[in-house]
Amino acid sequence: MGAKFKWTKLGCLPAILIFERSRATVYVLQKLCTMMATAASVLAILVFTSSQAFGHENVAKVFVSNALEDAEKVWLEESEDGPDNSNDVLPSKGHQQAASWTAADLEPDRPAPPFKLWTLDGVLTDDDLKGNPVIFHGYNSHSGFLECLWTSNASRVSLIDRTPNNTHYVFMTRSENAYEDARWMKGLMEAATQLSTRPDGEKKALMSRLHYVVTPVHQLGNWMPALMNRWSCEDHGCGLPQVLFTSSVSPLPLILKRLDARYDWLMGSFPAASTRLADGGNGCAGAPAVENSIAWVSAAGNCSFFTKVRNMMNSKALGVLVYAPPGTPLQDMNCEGDECGHPLNIRATMVHWDVNIQDALKNGAVNVTFQTTPSDNFYFAIDTQGKLAEIGWLLYPSFLFFTWQAQWFNYKTDLYHNLASEAKVINVFNRTVMQGDKGVVATVKLPSVKEMLEYSNVELDMSLSCPGTRDDTCPHWDHTIQLYVCCDEGHPLCGMELGRWITSFRRRIGRWLTPITPLLPLFTSNVCTFTMKTVPWAMPWVPSLNVRFSGLMGKQGHHSANTQPYSIIPLFRGGTFNKTYNTKYKPQQFVVPKGATQVKVVSVITGHGSDENGCGEFCVTSHHFVVNNHTNVRVFKIAGTPLGCADRVPEGVTPNEHGTWLYGRDGWCDGQEINPWVVDVTSQVSFTKPNNVSYYGWYNGGDPNPQQNPGYIIMYSYLVFYRDM
Repeated sequence: MGAKFKWTKLGCLPAILIFERSRATVYVLQKLCTMMATAASVLAILVFTSSQAFGHENVAKVFVSNALEDAEKVWLEESEDGPDNSNDVLPSKGHQQAASWTAADLEPDRPAPPFKLWTLDGVLTDDDLKGNPVIFHGYNSHSGFLECLWTSNASRVSLIDRTPNNTHYVFMTRSENAYEDARWMKGLMEAATQLSTRPDGEKKALMSRLHYVVTPVHQLGNWMPALMNRWSCEDHGCGLPQVLFTSSVSPLPLILKRLDARYDWLMGSFPAASTRLADGGNGCAGAPAVENSIAWVSAAGNCSFFTKVRNMMNSKALGVLVYAPPGTPLQDMNCEGDECGHPLNIRATMVHWDVNIQDALKNGAVNVTFQTTPSDNFYFAIDTQGKLAEIGWLLYPSFLFFTWQAQWFNYKTDLYHNLASEAKVINVFNRTVMQGDKGVVATVKLPSVKEMLEYSNVELDMSLSCPGTRDDTCPHWDHTIQLYVCCDEGHPLCGMELGRWITSFRRRIGRWLTPITPLLPLFTSNVCTFTMKTVPWAMPWVPSLNVRFSGLMGKQGHHSANTQPYSIIPLFRGGTFNKTYNTKYKPQQFVVPKGATQVKVVSVITGHGSDENGCGEFCVTSHHFVVNNHTNVRVFKIAGTPLGCADRVPEGVTPNEHGTWLYGRDGWCDGQEINPWVVDVTSQVSFTKPNNVSYYGWYNGGDPNPQQNPGYIIMYSYLVFYRDM
């Protein structure tokens, strides 16, 4: 048989390139090259690459299965040891790492087991990456989503531009030709650096943190394939969405991978049943032939995807199937600019052009069925604490979602650092299930009122988890969570809001440290009842809550504030954001208490609901507190912006949620706490005479005046008085 086979020198690669038209041919030739196929095996393939029937790939693969088995036997006889390790980067076939884990270990928040991976740059182990966030990605060529993730320049450049300086990425593949895939991925990332505006030194350092694995996932010999299988999914960014074509001219189906257009501007759904396919041209004009059919539309033409889809919708199509021009990758179809303000009630997806479909449409009827084949997960991570982690859902094919998860890992590290500082910690809830009208209630003993007033910093440490160990056990929708406190049933301050959070869409990782020092006077005694609740119809959440007191006055080594809050007056509450919103607010008069040296307005304000202007969730509102004719304004400028909340991941916004978490909101973000807005009005008040404070809320520079479905404002506001320490 001659010399030992070299893995990195595929002698029949030219043959693969010649027959690249048939993916089945490429697959089989690569397989046979890897296994040292005989000439007879290759001849059997060439005979069957001319088939133009639907399903020709499956026919070719099945027909040569025996040849593959024979070739594998030949390969094993020739080289039982695999490659010559002195010349090749790949490990020997069958080299396995000893199992040091069980299935129970492969859950989020569990320590990641040890690993060793063979990469283009040599062996990579867990020890090489300790203390840094690491995101792992298993590429699957059968996914249209992942095809676009990698072939889109904008996607790859976003990874280069936005990745934190300590994050590593490990790129793997399910392909038998893993070495070539690794080189392909590396080449694409290197090309992206030429388009990036990041400083050259940072780009070079980042490239050293990108690791390309040269063995396929099924030959890793470690726990990673089991984890990706155990965390399997079939929703945003995972699974294998496909279109099944059947034709009257062929007994065999054709199945193509698809990439759905972004769902937030196309609100319909595909028919569940097999549906007729009709030619819609390039979609830049109406097409009566597509009525009650799936429109078959070219991506070419001088009009936007929005125009194509709208024209097919107006032609009464049931869905739109856009095909990419021959030789071009699948594209992320999205609206642009003002188009995005006009959602369409129809679904659209993109597939590759295929001559068999064109021929069948000319010669007979073609029907399509939309399906999703479940797959192993494509992504997982190890955080800076060395624990396994999910990275959530990718709403569209962009490496931006990788960078947001990486940013959150660094936020979490900083949070843990802050939590490790010295503090008196009072536990209120500990993984308590919250659901229904009652929510969760606990009565706890705090330090004495005198002792509490000696601390310069009071915070709420709140984490929000779910009943299960993974994100898919979490509630599907975002809701407002409010925390109320009552330390004396008969006191006017009983039942005031102490904290507010917005839940994420189906993620269980949220944790926040919220400063509430100005609200310290709400603790009117040292035995207080805390009530946390959300809407009663929400699926169960599992919150944990601690109250942290730190910065003890006078203690050596502590930097203490010069003043402390000691008295509080409730001001204005929210309400329906309509034309009568401001009519209910009357000026309030107050006198500064004796001994006070500082006065602050403290408020927590969020807008919700959606009228024709997107108010209050997605519209910019302003909130005006007027103290003795001095106006103090809070404007929520990020409301309605495309990435207003995504840009706040470094501040604690939970990344990669299941819904539209990226968009800026009116005073809040999904998966984040609401920090109180505090403004010092000391210079605006009189310490010897009565003062006045008033409030009004505006939209677009005036009173709100929605014509339908008015939104609402949730607001608690206070005057807080401070005295010198």
